[in-house]
Amino acid sequence: MTVPIVLAGARGHGRRHLDNIRRLQDRGAVRLAGICELAPLAAEEIPDRLGAPEQSTDLGALLDSTGARIAVICTPIPTHTDLALTAARRGVHLLLEKPPAPSYAAFRRMADGVAAAGVACQIGFQSLGSHAVPAIRRMVAEGAVGEVVGIGGAGAWARPESYYRRAPWAGRRRLNGVDVVDGVLTNPLAHAVATALALNGTPRAEDVTGIELELLRANDIESDDTSCVRVTTTRGAQVTVAATLCAEDPDEPYVVVHGTSGRITFWYKQDRVLLQRAGHGPEEYEYARTDLLENLTDHLAHGSGLLVPPAATGAFMKVVEAIRRAPDPAPLPDGTWHLLPGEGRRVVPGVDGLVAASADTLALYSELGAAWAPPREVSAR
Repeated sequence: MTVPIVLAGARGHGRRHLDNIRRLQDRGAVRLAGICELAPLAAEEIPDRLGAPEQSTDLGALLDSTGARIAVICTPIPTHTDLALTAARRGVHLLLEKPPAPSYAAFRRMADGVAAAGVACQIGFQSLGSHAVPAIRRMVAEGAVGEVVGIGGAGAWARPESYYRRAPWAGRRRLNGVDVVDGVLTNPLAHAVATALALNGTPRAEDVTGIELELLRANDIESDDTSCVRVTTTRGAQVTVAATLCAEDPDEPYVVVHGTSGRITFWYKQDRVLLQRAGHGPEEYEYARTDLLENLTDHLAHGSGLLVPPAATGAFMKVVEAIRRAPDPAPLPDGTWHLLPGEGRRVVPGVDGLVAASADTLALYSELGAAWAPPREVSAR
């Protein structure tokens, strides 16, 4: 059966959802019934073969008029909870972009409302659809790297200064008194955090026992662009993720499982895995990936398990909440960053190595001797 879909937020990152909906529509699995945007899309903004879907600025009215069964929500972070509940109250199932909410309270309101409505909700951490995730879990369970002692994550990316001017909420911790929390760990490199927590077997809120943060910024923004977090969990193993949008040489982000007799590195955007263990040569694997919208439609049609239900992002949301409640990120001192004029972006010399060292040693920037790192801020559960 073809499932009618409404997409809320079709520009920017939403364009990827449009392309994916077209892919699934070509297979007869879904039909784009409507687009919810503040300004209607022109015909040339809608990919070929998607027809002329109904458009409106009112998601509730659009869901009512189209009879949509699924709403894909790819709107500004502060709008996620209310739009998700608008759909849930109408019995409409959800694919909700990450981060699912800007605070733990808003997340709980969304998750509880969705559960009460009895609708399915998939959170858009696409990396958790990678078949590498269960494969790595099997490797760990079989003792391929011995006992797990910790999980590291590294994200060395680059964004131009214009990235923070693309929308009023970009790079903000709050806007007009409303939480946004658009930082490097909570949005662009949120997958590194969520994937590390998942591989550690601690994806739920109750799995988190402590959070340590170092939040900094080189850019002239309110939020953080160069940060690290260490999560203490009920399993004992710690999860440490370091990330920056001010890399000298941007590279693929990854998560590494540290064991007593080896390590497993997962480049999650590439679905690529490297297993290194005592007594063996390095082994490389590439895996397929299940699309999260496709998984949601299979769940509705055949009862397939959801890959990323809200509960599987609770630990990530505990990190978001700790970042929300932390003091505002410290600006990096003058002389510790410079502007690349040709690219219009700020670079922090040496940060690439620090990000990699953090993932390798599970240490925070200050523990690695970064001169610009402030005293650690510790957030309790």
